[in-house]
Amino acid sequence: MSTTSTFSPDCLRIDVAGAAADIESAIREIVFGRLKRKGAVVALSGGVDSSVVAVLCSRALGNQHVLGLMLPEVSSSPDSLRLAHVQASRIGIRTQVEDITPILTAAGCYQRCAGAIRKVIPEYHEGLKFKIVLPNLLEEAAYPIFSVVVQFSDGSQKKSRLTYETYLGLVAAMNFKQRSRKMMEYYYSDLLNYAVVGTPNRLEYDQGFFVKNGDGAADLKPIAHLYKSQVYQLAAYLDVPEEIQCRTPTTDTYPLEQSQEEFYFTLSLEKMDFCLYGKNHGFSPASLASALGMKEEHVKRVYDIIESKRRVAGYLHAAPMLVKQLDQI
Repeated sequence: MSTTSTFSPDCLRIDVAGAAADIESAIREIVFGRLKRKGAVVALSGGVDSSVVAVLCSRALGNQHVLGLMLPEVSSSPDSLRLAHVQASRIGIRTQVEDITPILTAAGCYQRCAGAIRKVIPEYHEGLKFKIVLPNLLEEAAYPIFSVVVQFSDGSQKKSRLTYETYLGLVAAMNFKQRSRKMMEYYYSDLLNYAVVGTPNRLEYDQGFFVKNGDGAADLKPIAHLYKSQVYQLAAYLDVPEEIQCRTPTTDTYPLEQSQEEFYFTLSLEKMDFCLYGKNHGFSPASLASALGMKEEHVKRVYDIIESKRRVAGYLHAAPMLVKQLDQI
């Protein structure tokens, strides 16, 4: 599909009051009506997405019917827990803190991570900070390949490209974190008869930036139709603390500080939003490049990567499959 209309960066502007009202109405109808639950569990990360979702749930259901769950572990940034408390206090919801470090230790998360990293950086040992990163897609001709970055005790860093097997081993171990957090969310969901409310925005949902049966699991995902920039518009309207609005989006998964851009999207979130919108609405790479100050070849490359990530996300979105439909048995 192709469009002849002119692309404008204003395309992602929304009526924030109307959007908030629509989402709140849907949350009420889904939680109280269709799911027959008494409230909502929202995992608060100190980021803008979960902060916006918590406000919307509070406005929709009443703050007495919302639990803000905080799930730190030893690698978490202290700012995540602090800002989660700031937001919960501002909107007046109940909170619960569950440190999942013992669960992850028992599951061998940290030990398995260390074993995977040592395959490419033998001098790594548990306790050192690390992260995985992608190259900037505008600077790489080939499909981007992950590297691991380790920071040693003296502050020096070493970077090594991950083999496919090492990448899978490291990610498989790190995914214990999202799955353990979701386990705790559903514990409180069962305990309180609440619905688990997910927090992905459209960019994350579309591009598979979540863990299957981890942060990808929820009873409803009220902002999955909103581009990241639209979530920021709602955040300003809903009076989310300025410090949260200005915080660089982070995975808060790896011990060494890491942005979502270097971990997954390889381009600024603002430009990724525009490229995703442009692809969804049939704008040519040339029309986007002119409006965004990018090279046409770079926009074309982003379009290709969007499509590639969508293919991977198909598995993440897929429900359990049956050999035969029940009405055929």
